[in-house]
Amino acid sequence: MSGKIKKIAVLTSGGDAPGMNAAIRAVVRTCAYYKVEILGVYRGYQGMIEEDFVELNARSVRDTINKGGTFLKSARSKDFKTKEGRKKAYENLKKHNVDALVVIGGDGSFTGALLFNQEHNFPVMGIPGTIDNDIYGTTYTLGYDTALNTAVEAIDKIRDTASSHNRMFFIEVMGRDAGFIALNTGIGGGAERILIPEENTPVEELLQDLEEGHAKGKTSNIIVVAEGDKSGKNVFQLKEYVEQKHPEYDIRVSVLGHMQRGGAPSCYDRVLATRMGVKAVESLLDGKSNYMVGINNDRMDLVPLEKAIKGGEGDKIDKDLIRIAEIMSV
Repeated sequence: MSGKIKKIAVLTSGGDAPGMNAAIRAVVRTCAYYKVEILGVYRGYQGMIEEDFVELNARSVRDTINKGGTFLKSARSKDFKTKEGRKKAYENLKKHNVDALVVIGGDGSFTGALLFNQEHNFPVMGIPGTIDNDIYGTTYTLGYDTALNTAVEAIDKIRDTASSHNRMFFIEVMGRDAGFIALNTGIGGGAERILIPEENTPVEELLQDLEEGHAKGKTSNIIVVAEGDKSGKNVFQLKEYVEQKHPEYDIRVSVLGHMQRGGAPSCYDRVLATRMGVKAVESLLDGKSNYMVGINNDRMDLVPLEKAIKGGEGDKIDKDLIRIAEIMSV
């Protein structure tokens, strides 16, 4: 391990995700293991600008691995988008003798980290924390597995009501730009139809599917809709449109919303967060910078931040899962 880094700062930025606390814990305890000082930054980049810091140690993170959200808090920062704001953040870190920074967040957080490094040559390492699973270079992001389990549990309960009353339910899940949650929870929850941004399903095609299902004897329907679905209508407009065409349907809408972000992280997310936290600190101590820690084929990888932000060629969504969903909707 390199002896150049004596103190590391850690922050969480952007939307919270289950597993962030477990990742902070792993970063803190890995630093303690290697006898490196660790500084917590409250409220993300805004906390860096306002010097909202706390000294951490191995005992500071006890009883956090099972907690959702982030005890370091998270916030958007307009000030950090300016050179003046980033300069102030840099000066504050140097004032506290910080040598490197671990950023736990998503695409926007990594963009800020990359700019910070480019302007001040400050070592940074990213850990992907977002329930949407839409970061390139890692099979899974922190919080994604927990969000899937939360959504499937909710869908299972809604299905009981749908079956009992012969109702159709449109269930909106998170995924403004990506359909990972919708596609996987739709298959796992036995949905009759799944609408995701990547597929751009015409509304008329949805109506045809519903008519064919009705002719086959389907008396209730679960339709999972990603919030970023590009059918041209939001979930409430979809409900109204289908009702206008088929007033015989008894239709309800359920928006799962931010409940998908909360709750205790799953075992998978706790283990993944721990592995990523250890890898982030050890990589910084080895002199690495400007990388995101990812998992591929169950191995920890380092992906250049710029590549993680810009993404790769092609679509990350699993086309075979789309095909399987089609087969299961028979």
